Amino acid sequence: MKTPVVVPSPTVARNALVLIAVVVTAAALVWLSDILTPLAMAIFLLIVIDGVKRTIEQKTPLPHRWAGLAALLAVVLIFAGSIAIIVYGAAGFFGQASGVATNIGPRIDQIIADVYGVLRIASPPTAQDVINGLDIRSYLASAAVQAQGVVSGAFFVLVYLGFLLASQGGFRRKLVAMFPDGAQRDEALQVFHRVRGGVEGYIWVQSVTGAMICVAAWILMKAVGLQNAEFWTFVIFIVGFIPVLGGAVGGLAPPVFALVQFESYWPALILLVGLQLILFIVGNMVQPRMQGDNQNIDAVAVLLSLALFGKMWGVVGMFLSTPLAVMAMAILAEFQGSRWMAILLSGDGKPYEAEEREAETRKARQRGVRSQVDDAKA
Repeated sequence: MKTPVVVPSPTVARNALVLIAVVVTAAALVWLSDILTPLAMAIFLLIVIDGVKRTIEQKTPLPHRWAGLAALLAVVLIFAGSIAIIVYGAAGFFGQASGVATNIGPRIDQIIADVYGVLRIASPPTAQDVINGLDIRSYLASAAVQAQGVVSGAFFVLVYLGFLLASQGGFRRKLVAMFPDGAQRDEALQVFHRVRGGVEGYIWVQSVTGAMICVAAWILMKAVGLQNAEFWTFVIFIVGFIPVLGGAVGGLAPPVFALVQFESYWPALILLVGLQLILFIVGNMVQPRMQGDNQNIDAVAVLLSLALFGKMWGVVGMFLSTPLAVMAMAILAEFQGSRWMAILLSGDGKPYEAEEREAETRKARQRGVRSQVDDAKA
């Protein structure tokens, strides 16, 4: 009979405490979602502002203070402009001027009739029959509540962001008070830099690949003649930051509305095949090469993070799911009791091994420079 593996009781107790802490934390995140959702988005924007500020300082002669102000204005304008474009762009798309509102009913009738004809089913229903079977009033009320929530949530995000920026100056003093020992302070700063680097790397990769997808998608939509191609291009770029679901929405929404605009099914089919081909090439060939070791996150962990934070915080949680997973892996990897969870979250089982190799390379270069200086002095 095989001897069972004996696990030391302190290890079992430690792992049990970690799991209990995770469950309690998740419950608290759900319970306080109304408060924590705008706060998490504000922290995300704060990290983005810091990255943009450092880029401006490196690329331009602007001083530290003016670079921070320029980064703040740029990020806030992009954030507010994105919400405005989506809200007003959607309203204009469904307005009378676009022709979609007047054509959608007859076109749906034709699509239903064609589908029933292919299936050889008699007496196809009309769009009005389908609408009568739905509680449109409740859907409109829910959409109005969601729109109101987006506007109010954006306001609270900006409020939180203002307070975070105001308290940023005392962060260094708080860090010194929390970690009086220099070695512990340096380790805490390394964790912060890992979190910041992971989030900035994710934003960079998604922005560059999203721009590639949008350029190709815009050319394809213009070639087909789809209305409001610019609006759909912006939607594809924004939803691209949501893992898995973003690609599905971006690849299916324009073909669906092409069914309403055109009398023929060919433009919708061309858009469907073309967009899926673009998403496949960029998502499977370009994006993995750009990510490299920067986002060492397991694909299953990405899906679980998407489902978990989407359940807790809705669309904002889906948008922040991957950055939050990067943050969680960085923090969990620093503690002996939770490092096993960071290993499970990582893609290759070695969290931040690439950063360690890079640090060793930098040290080797510094040693080489010092040896050259010593030789020159000799």
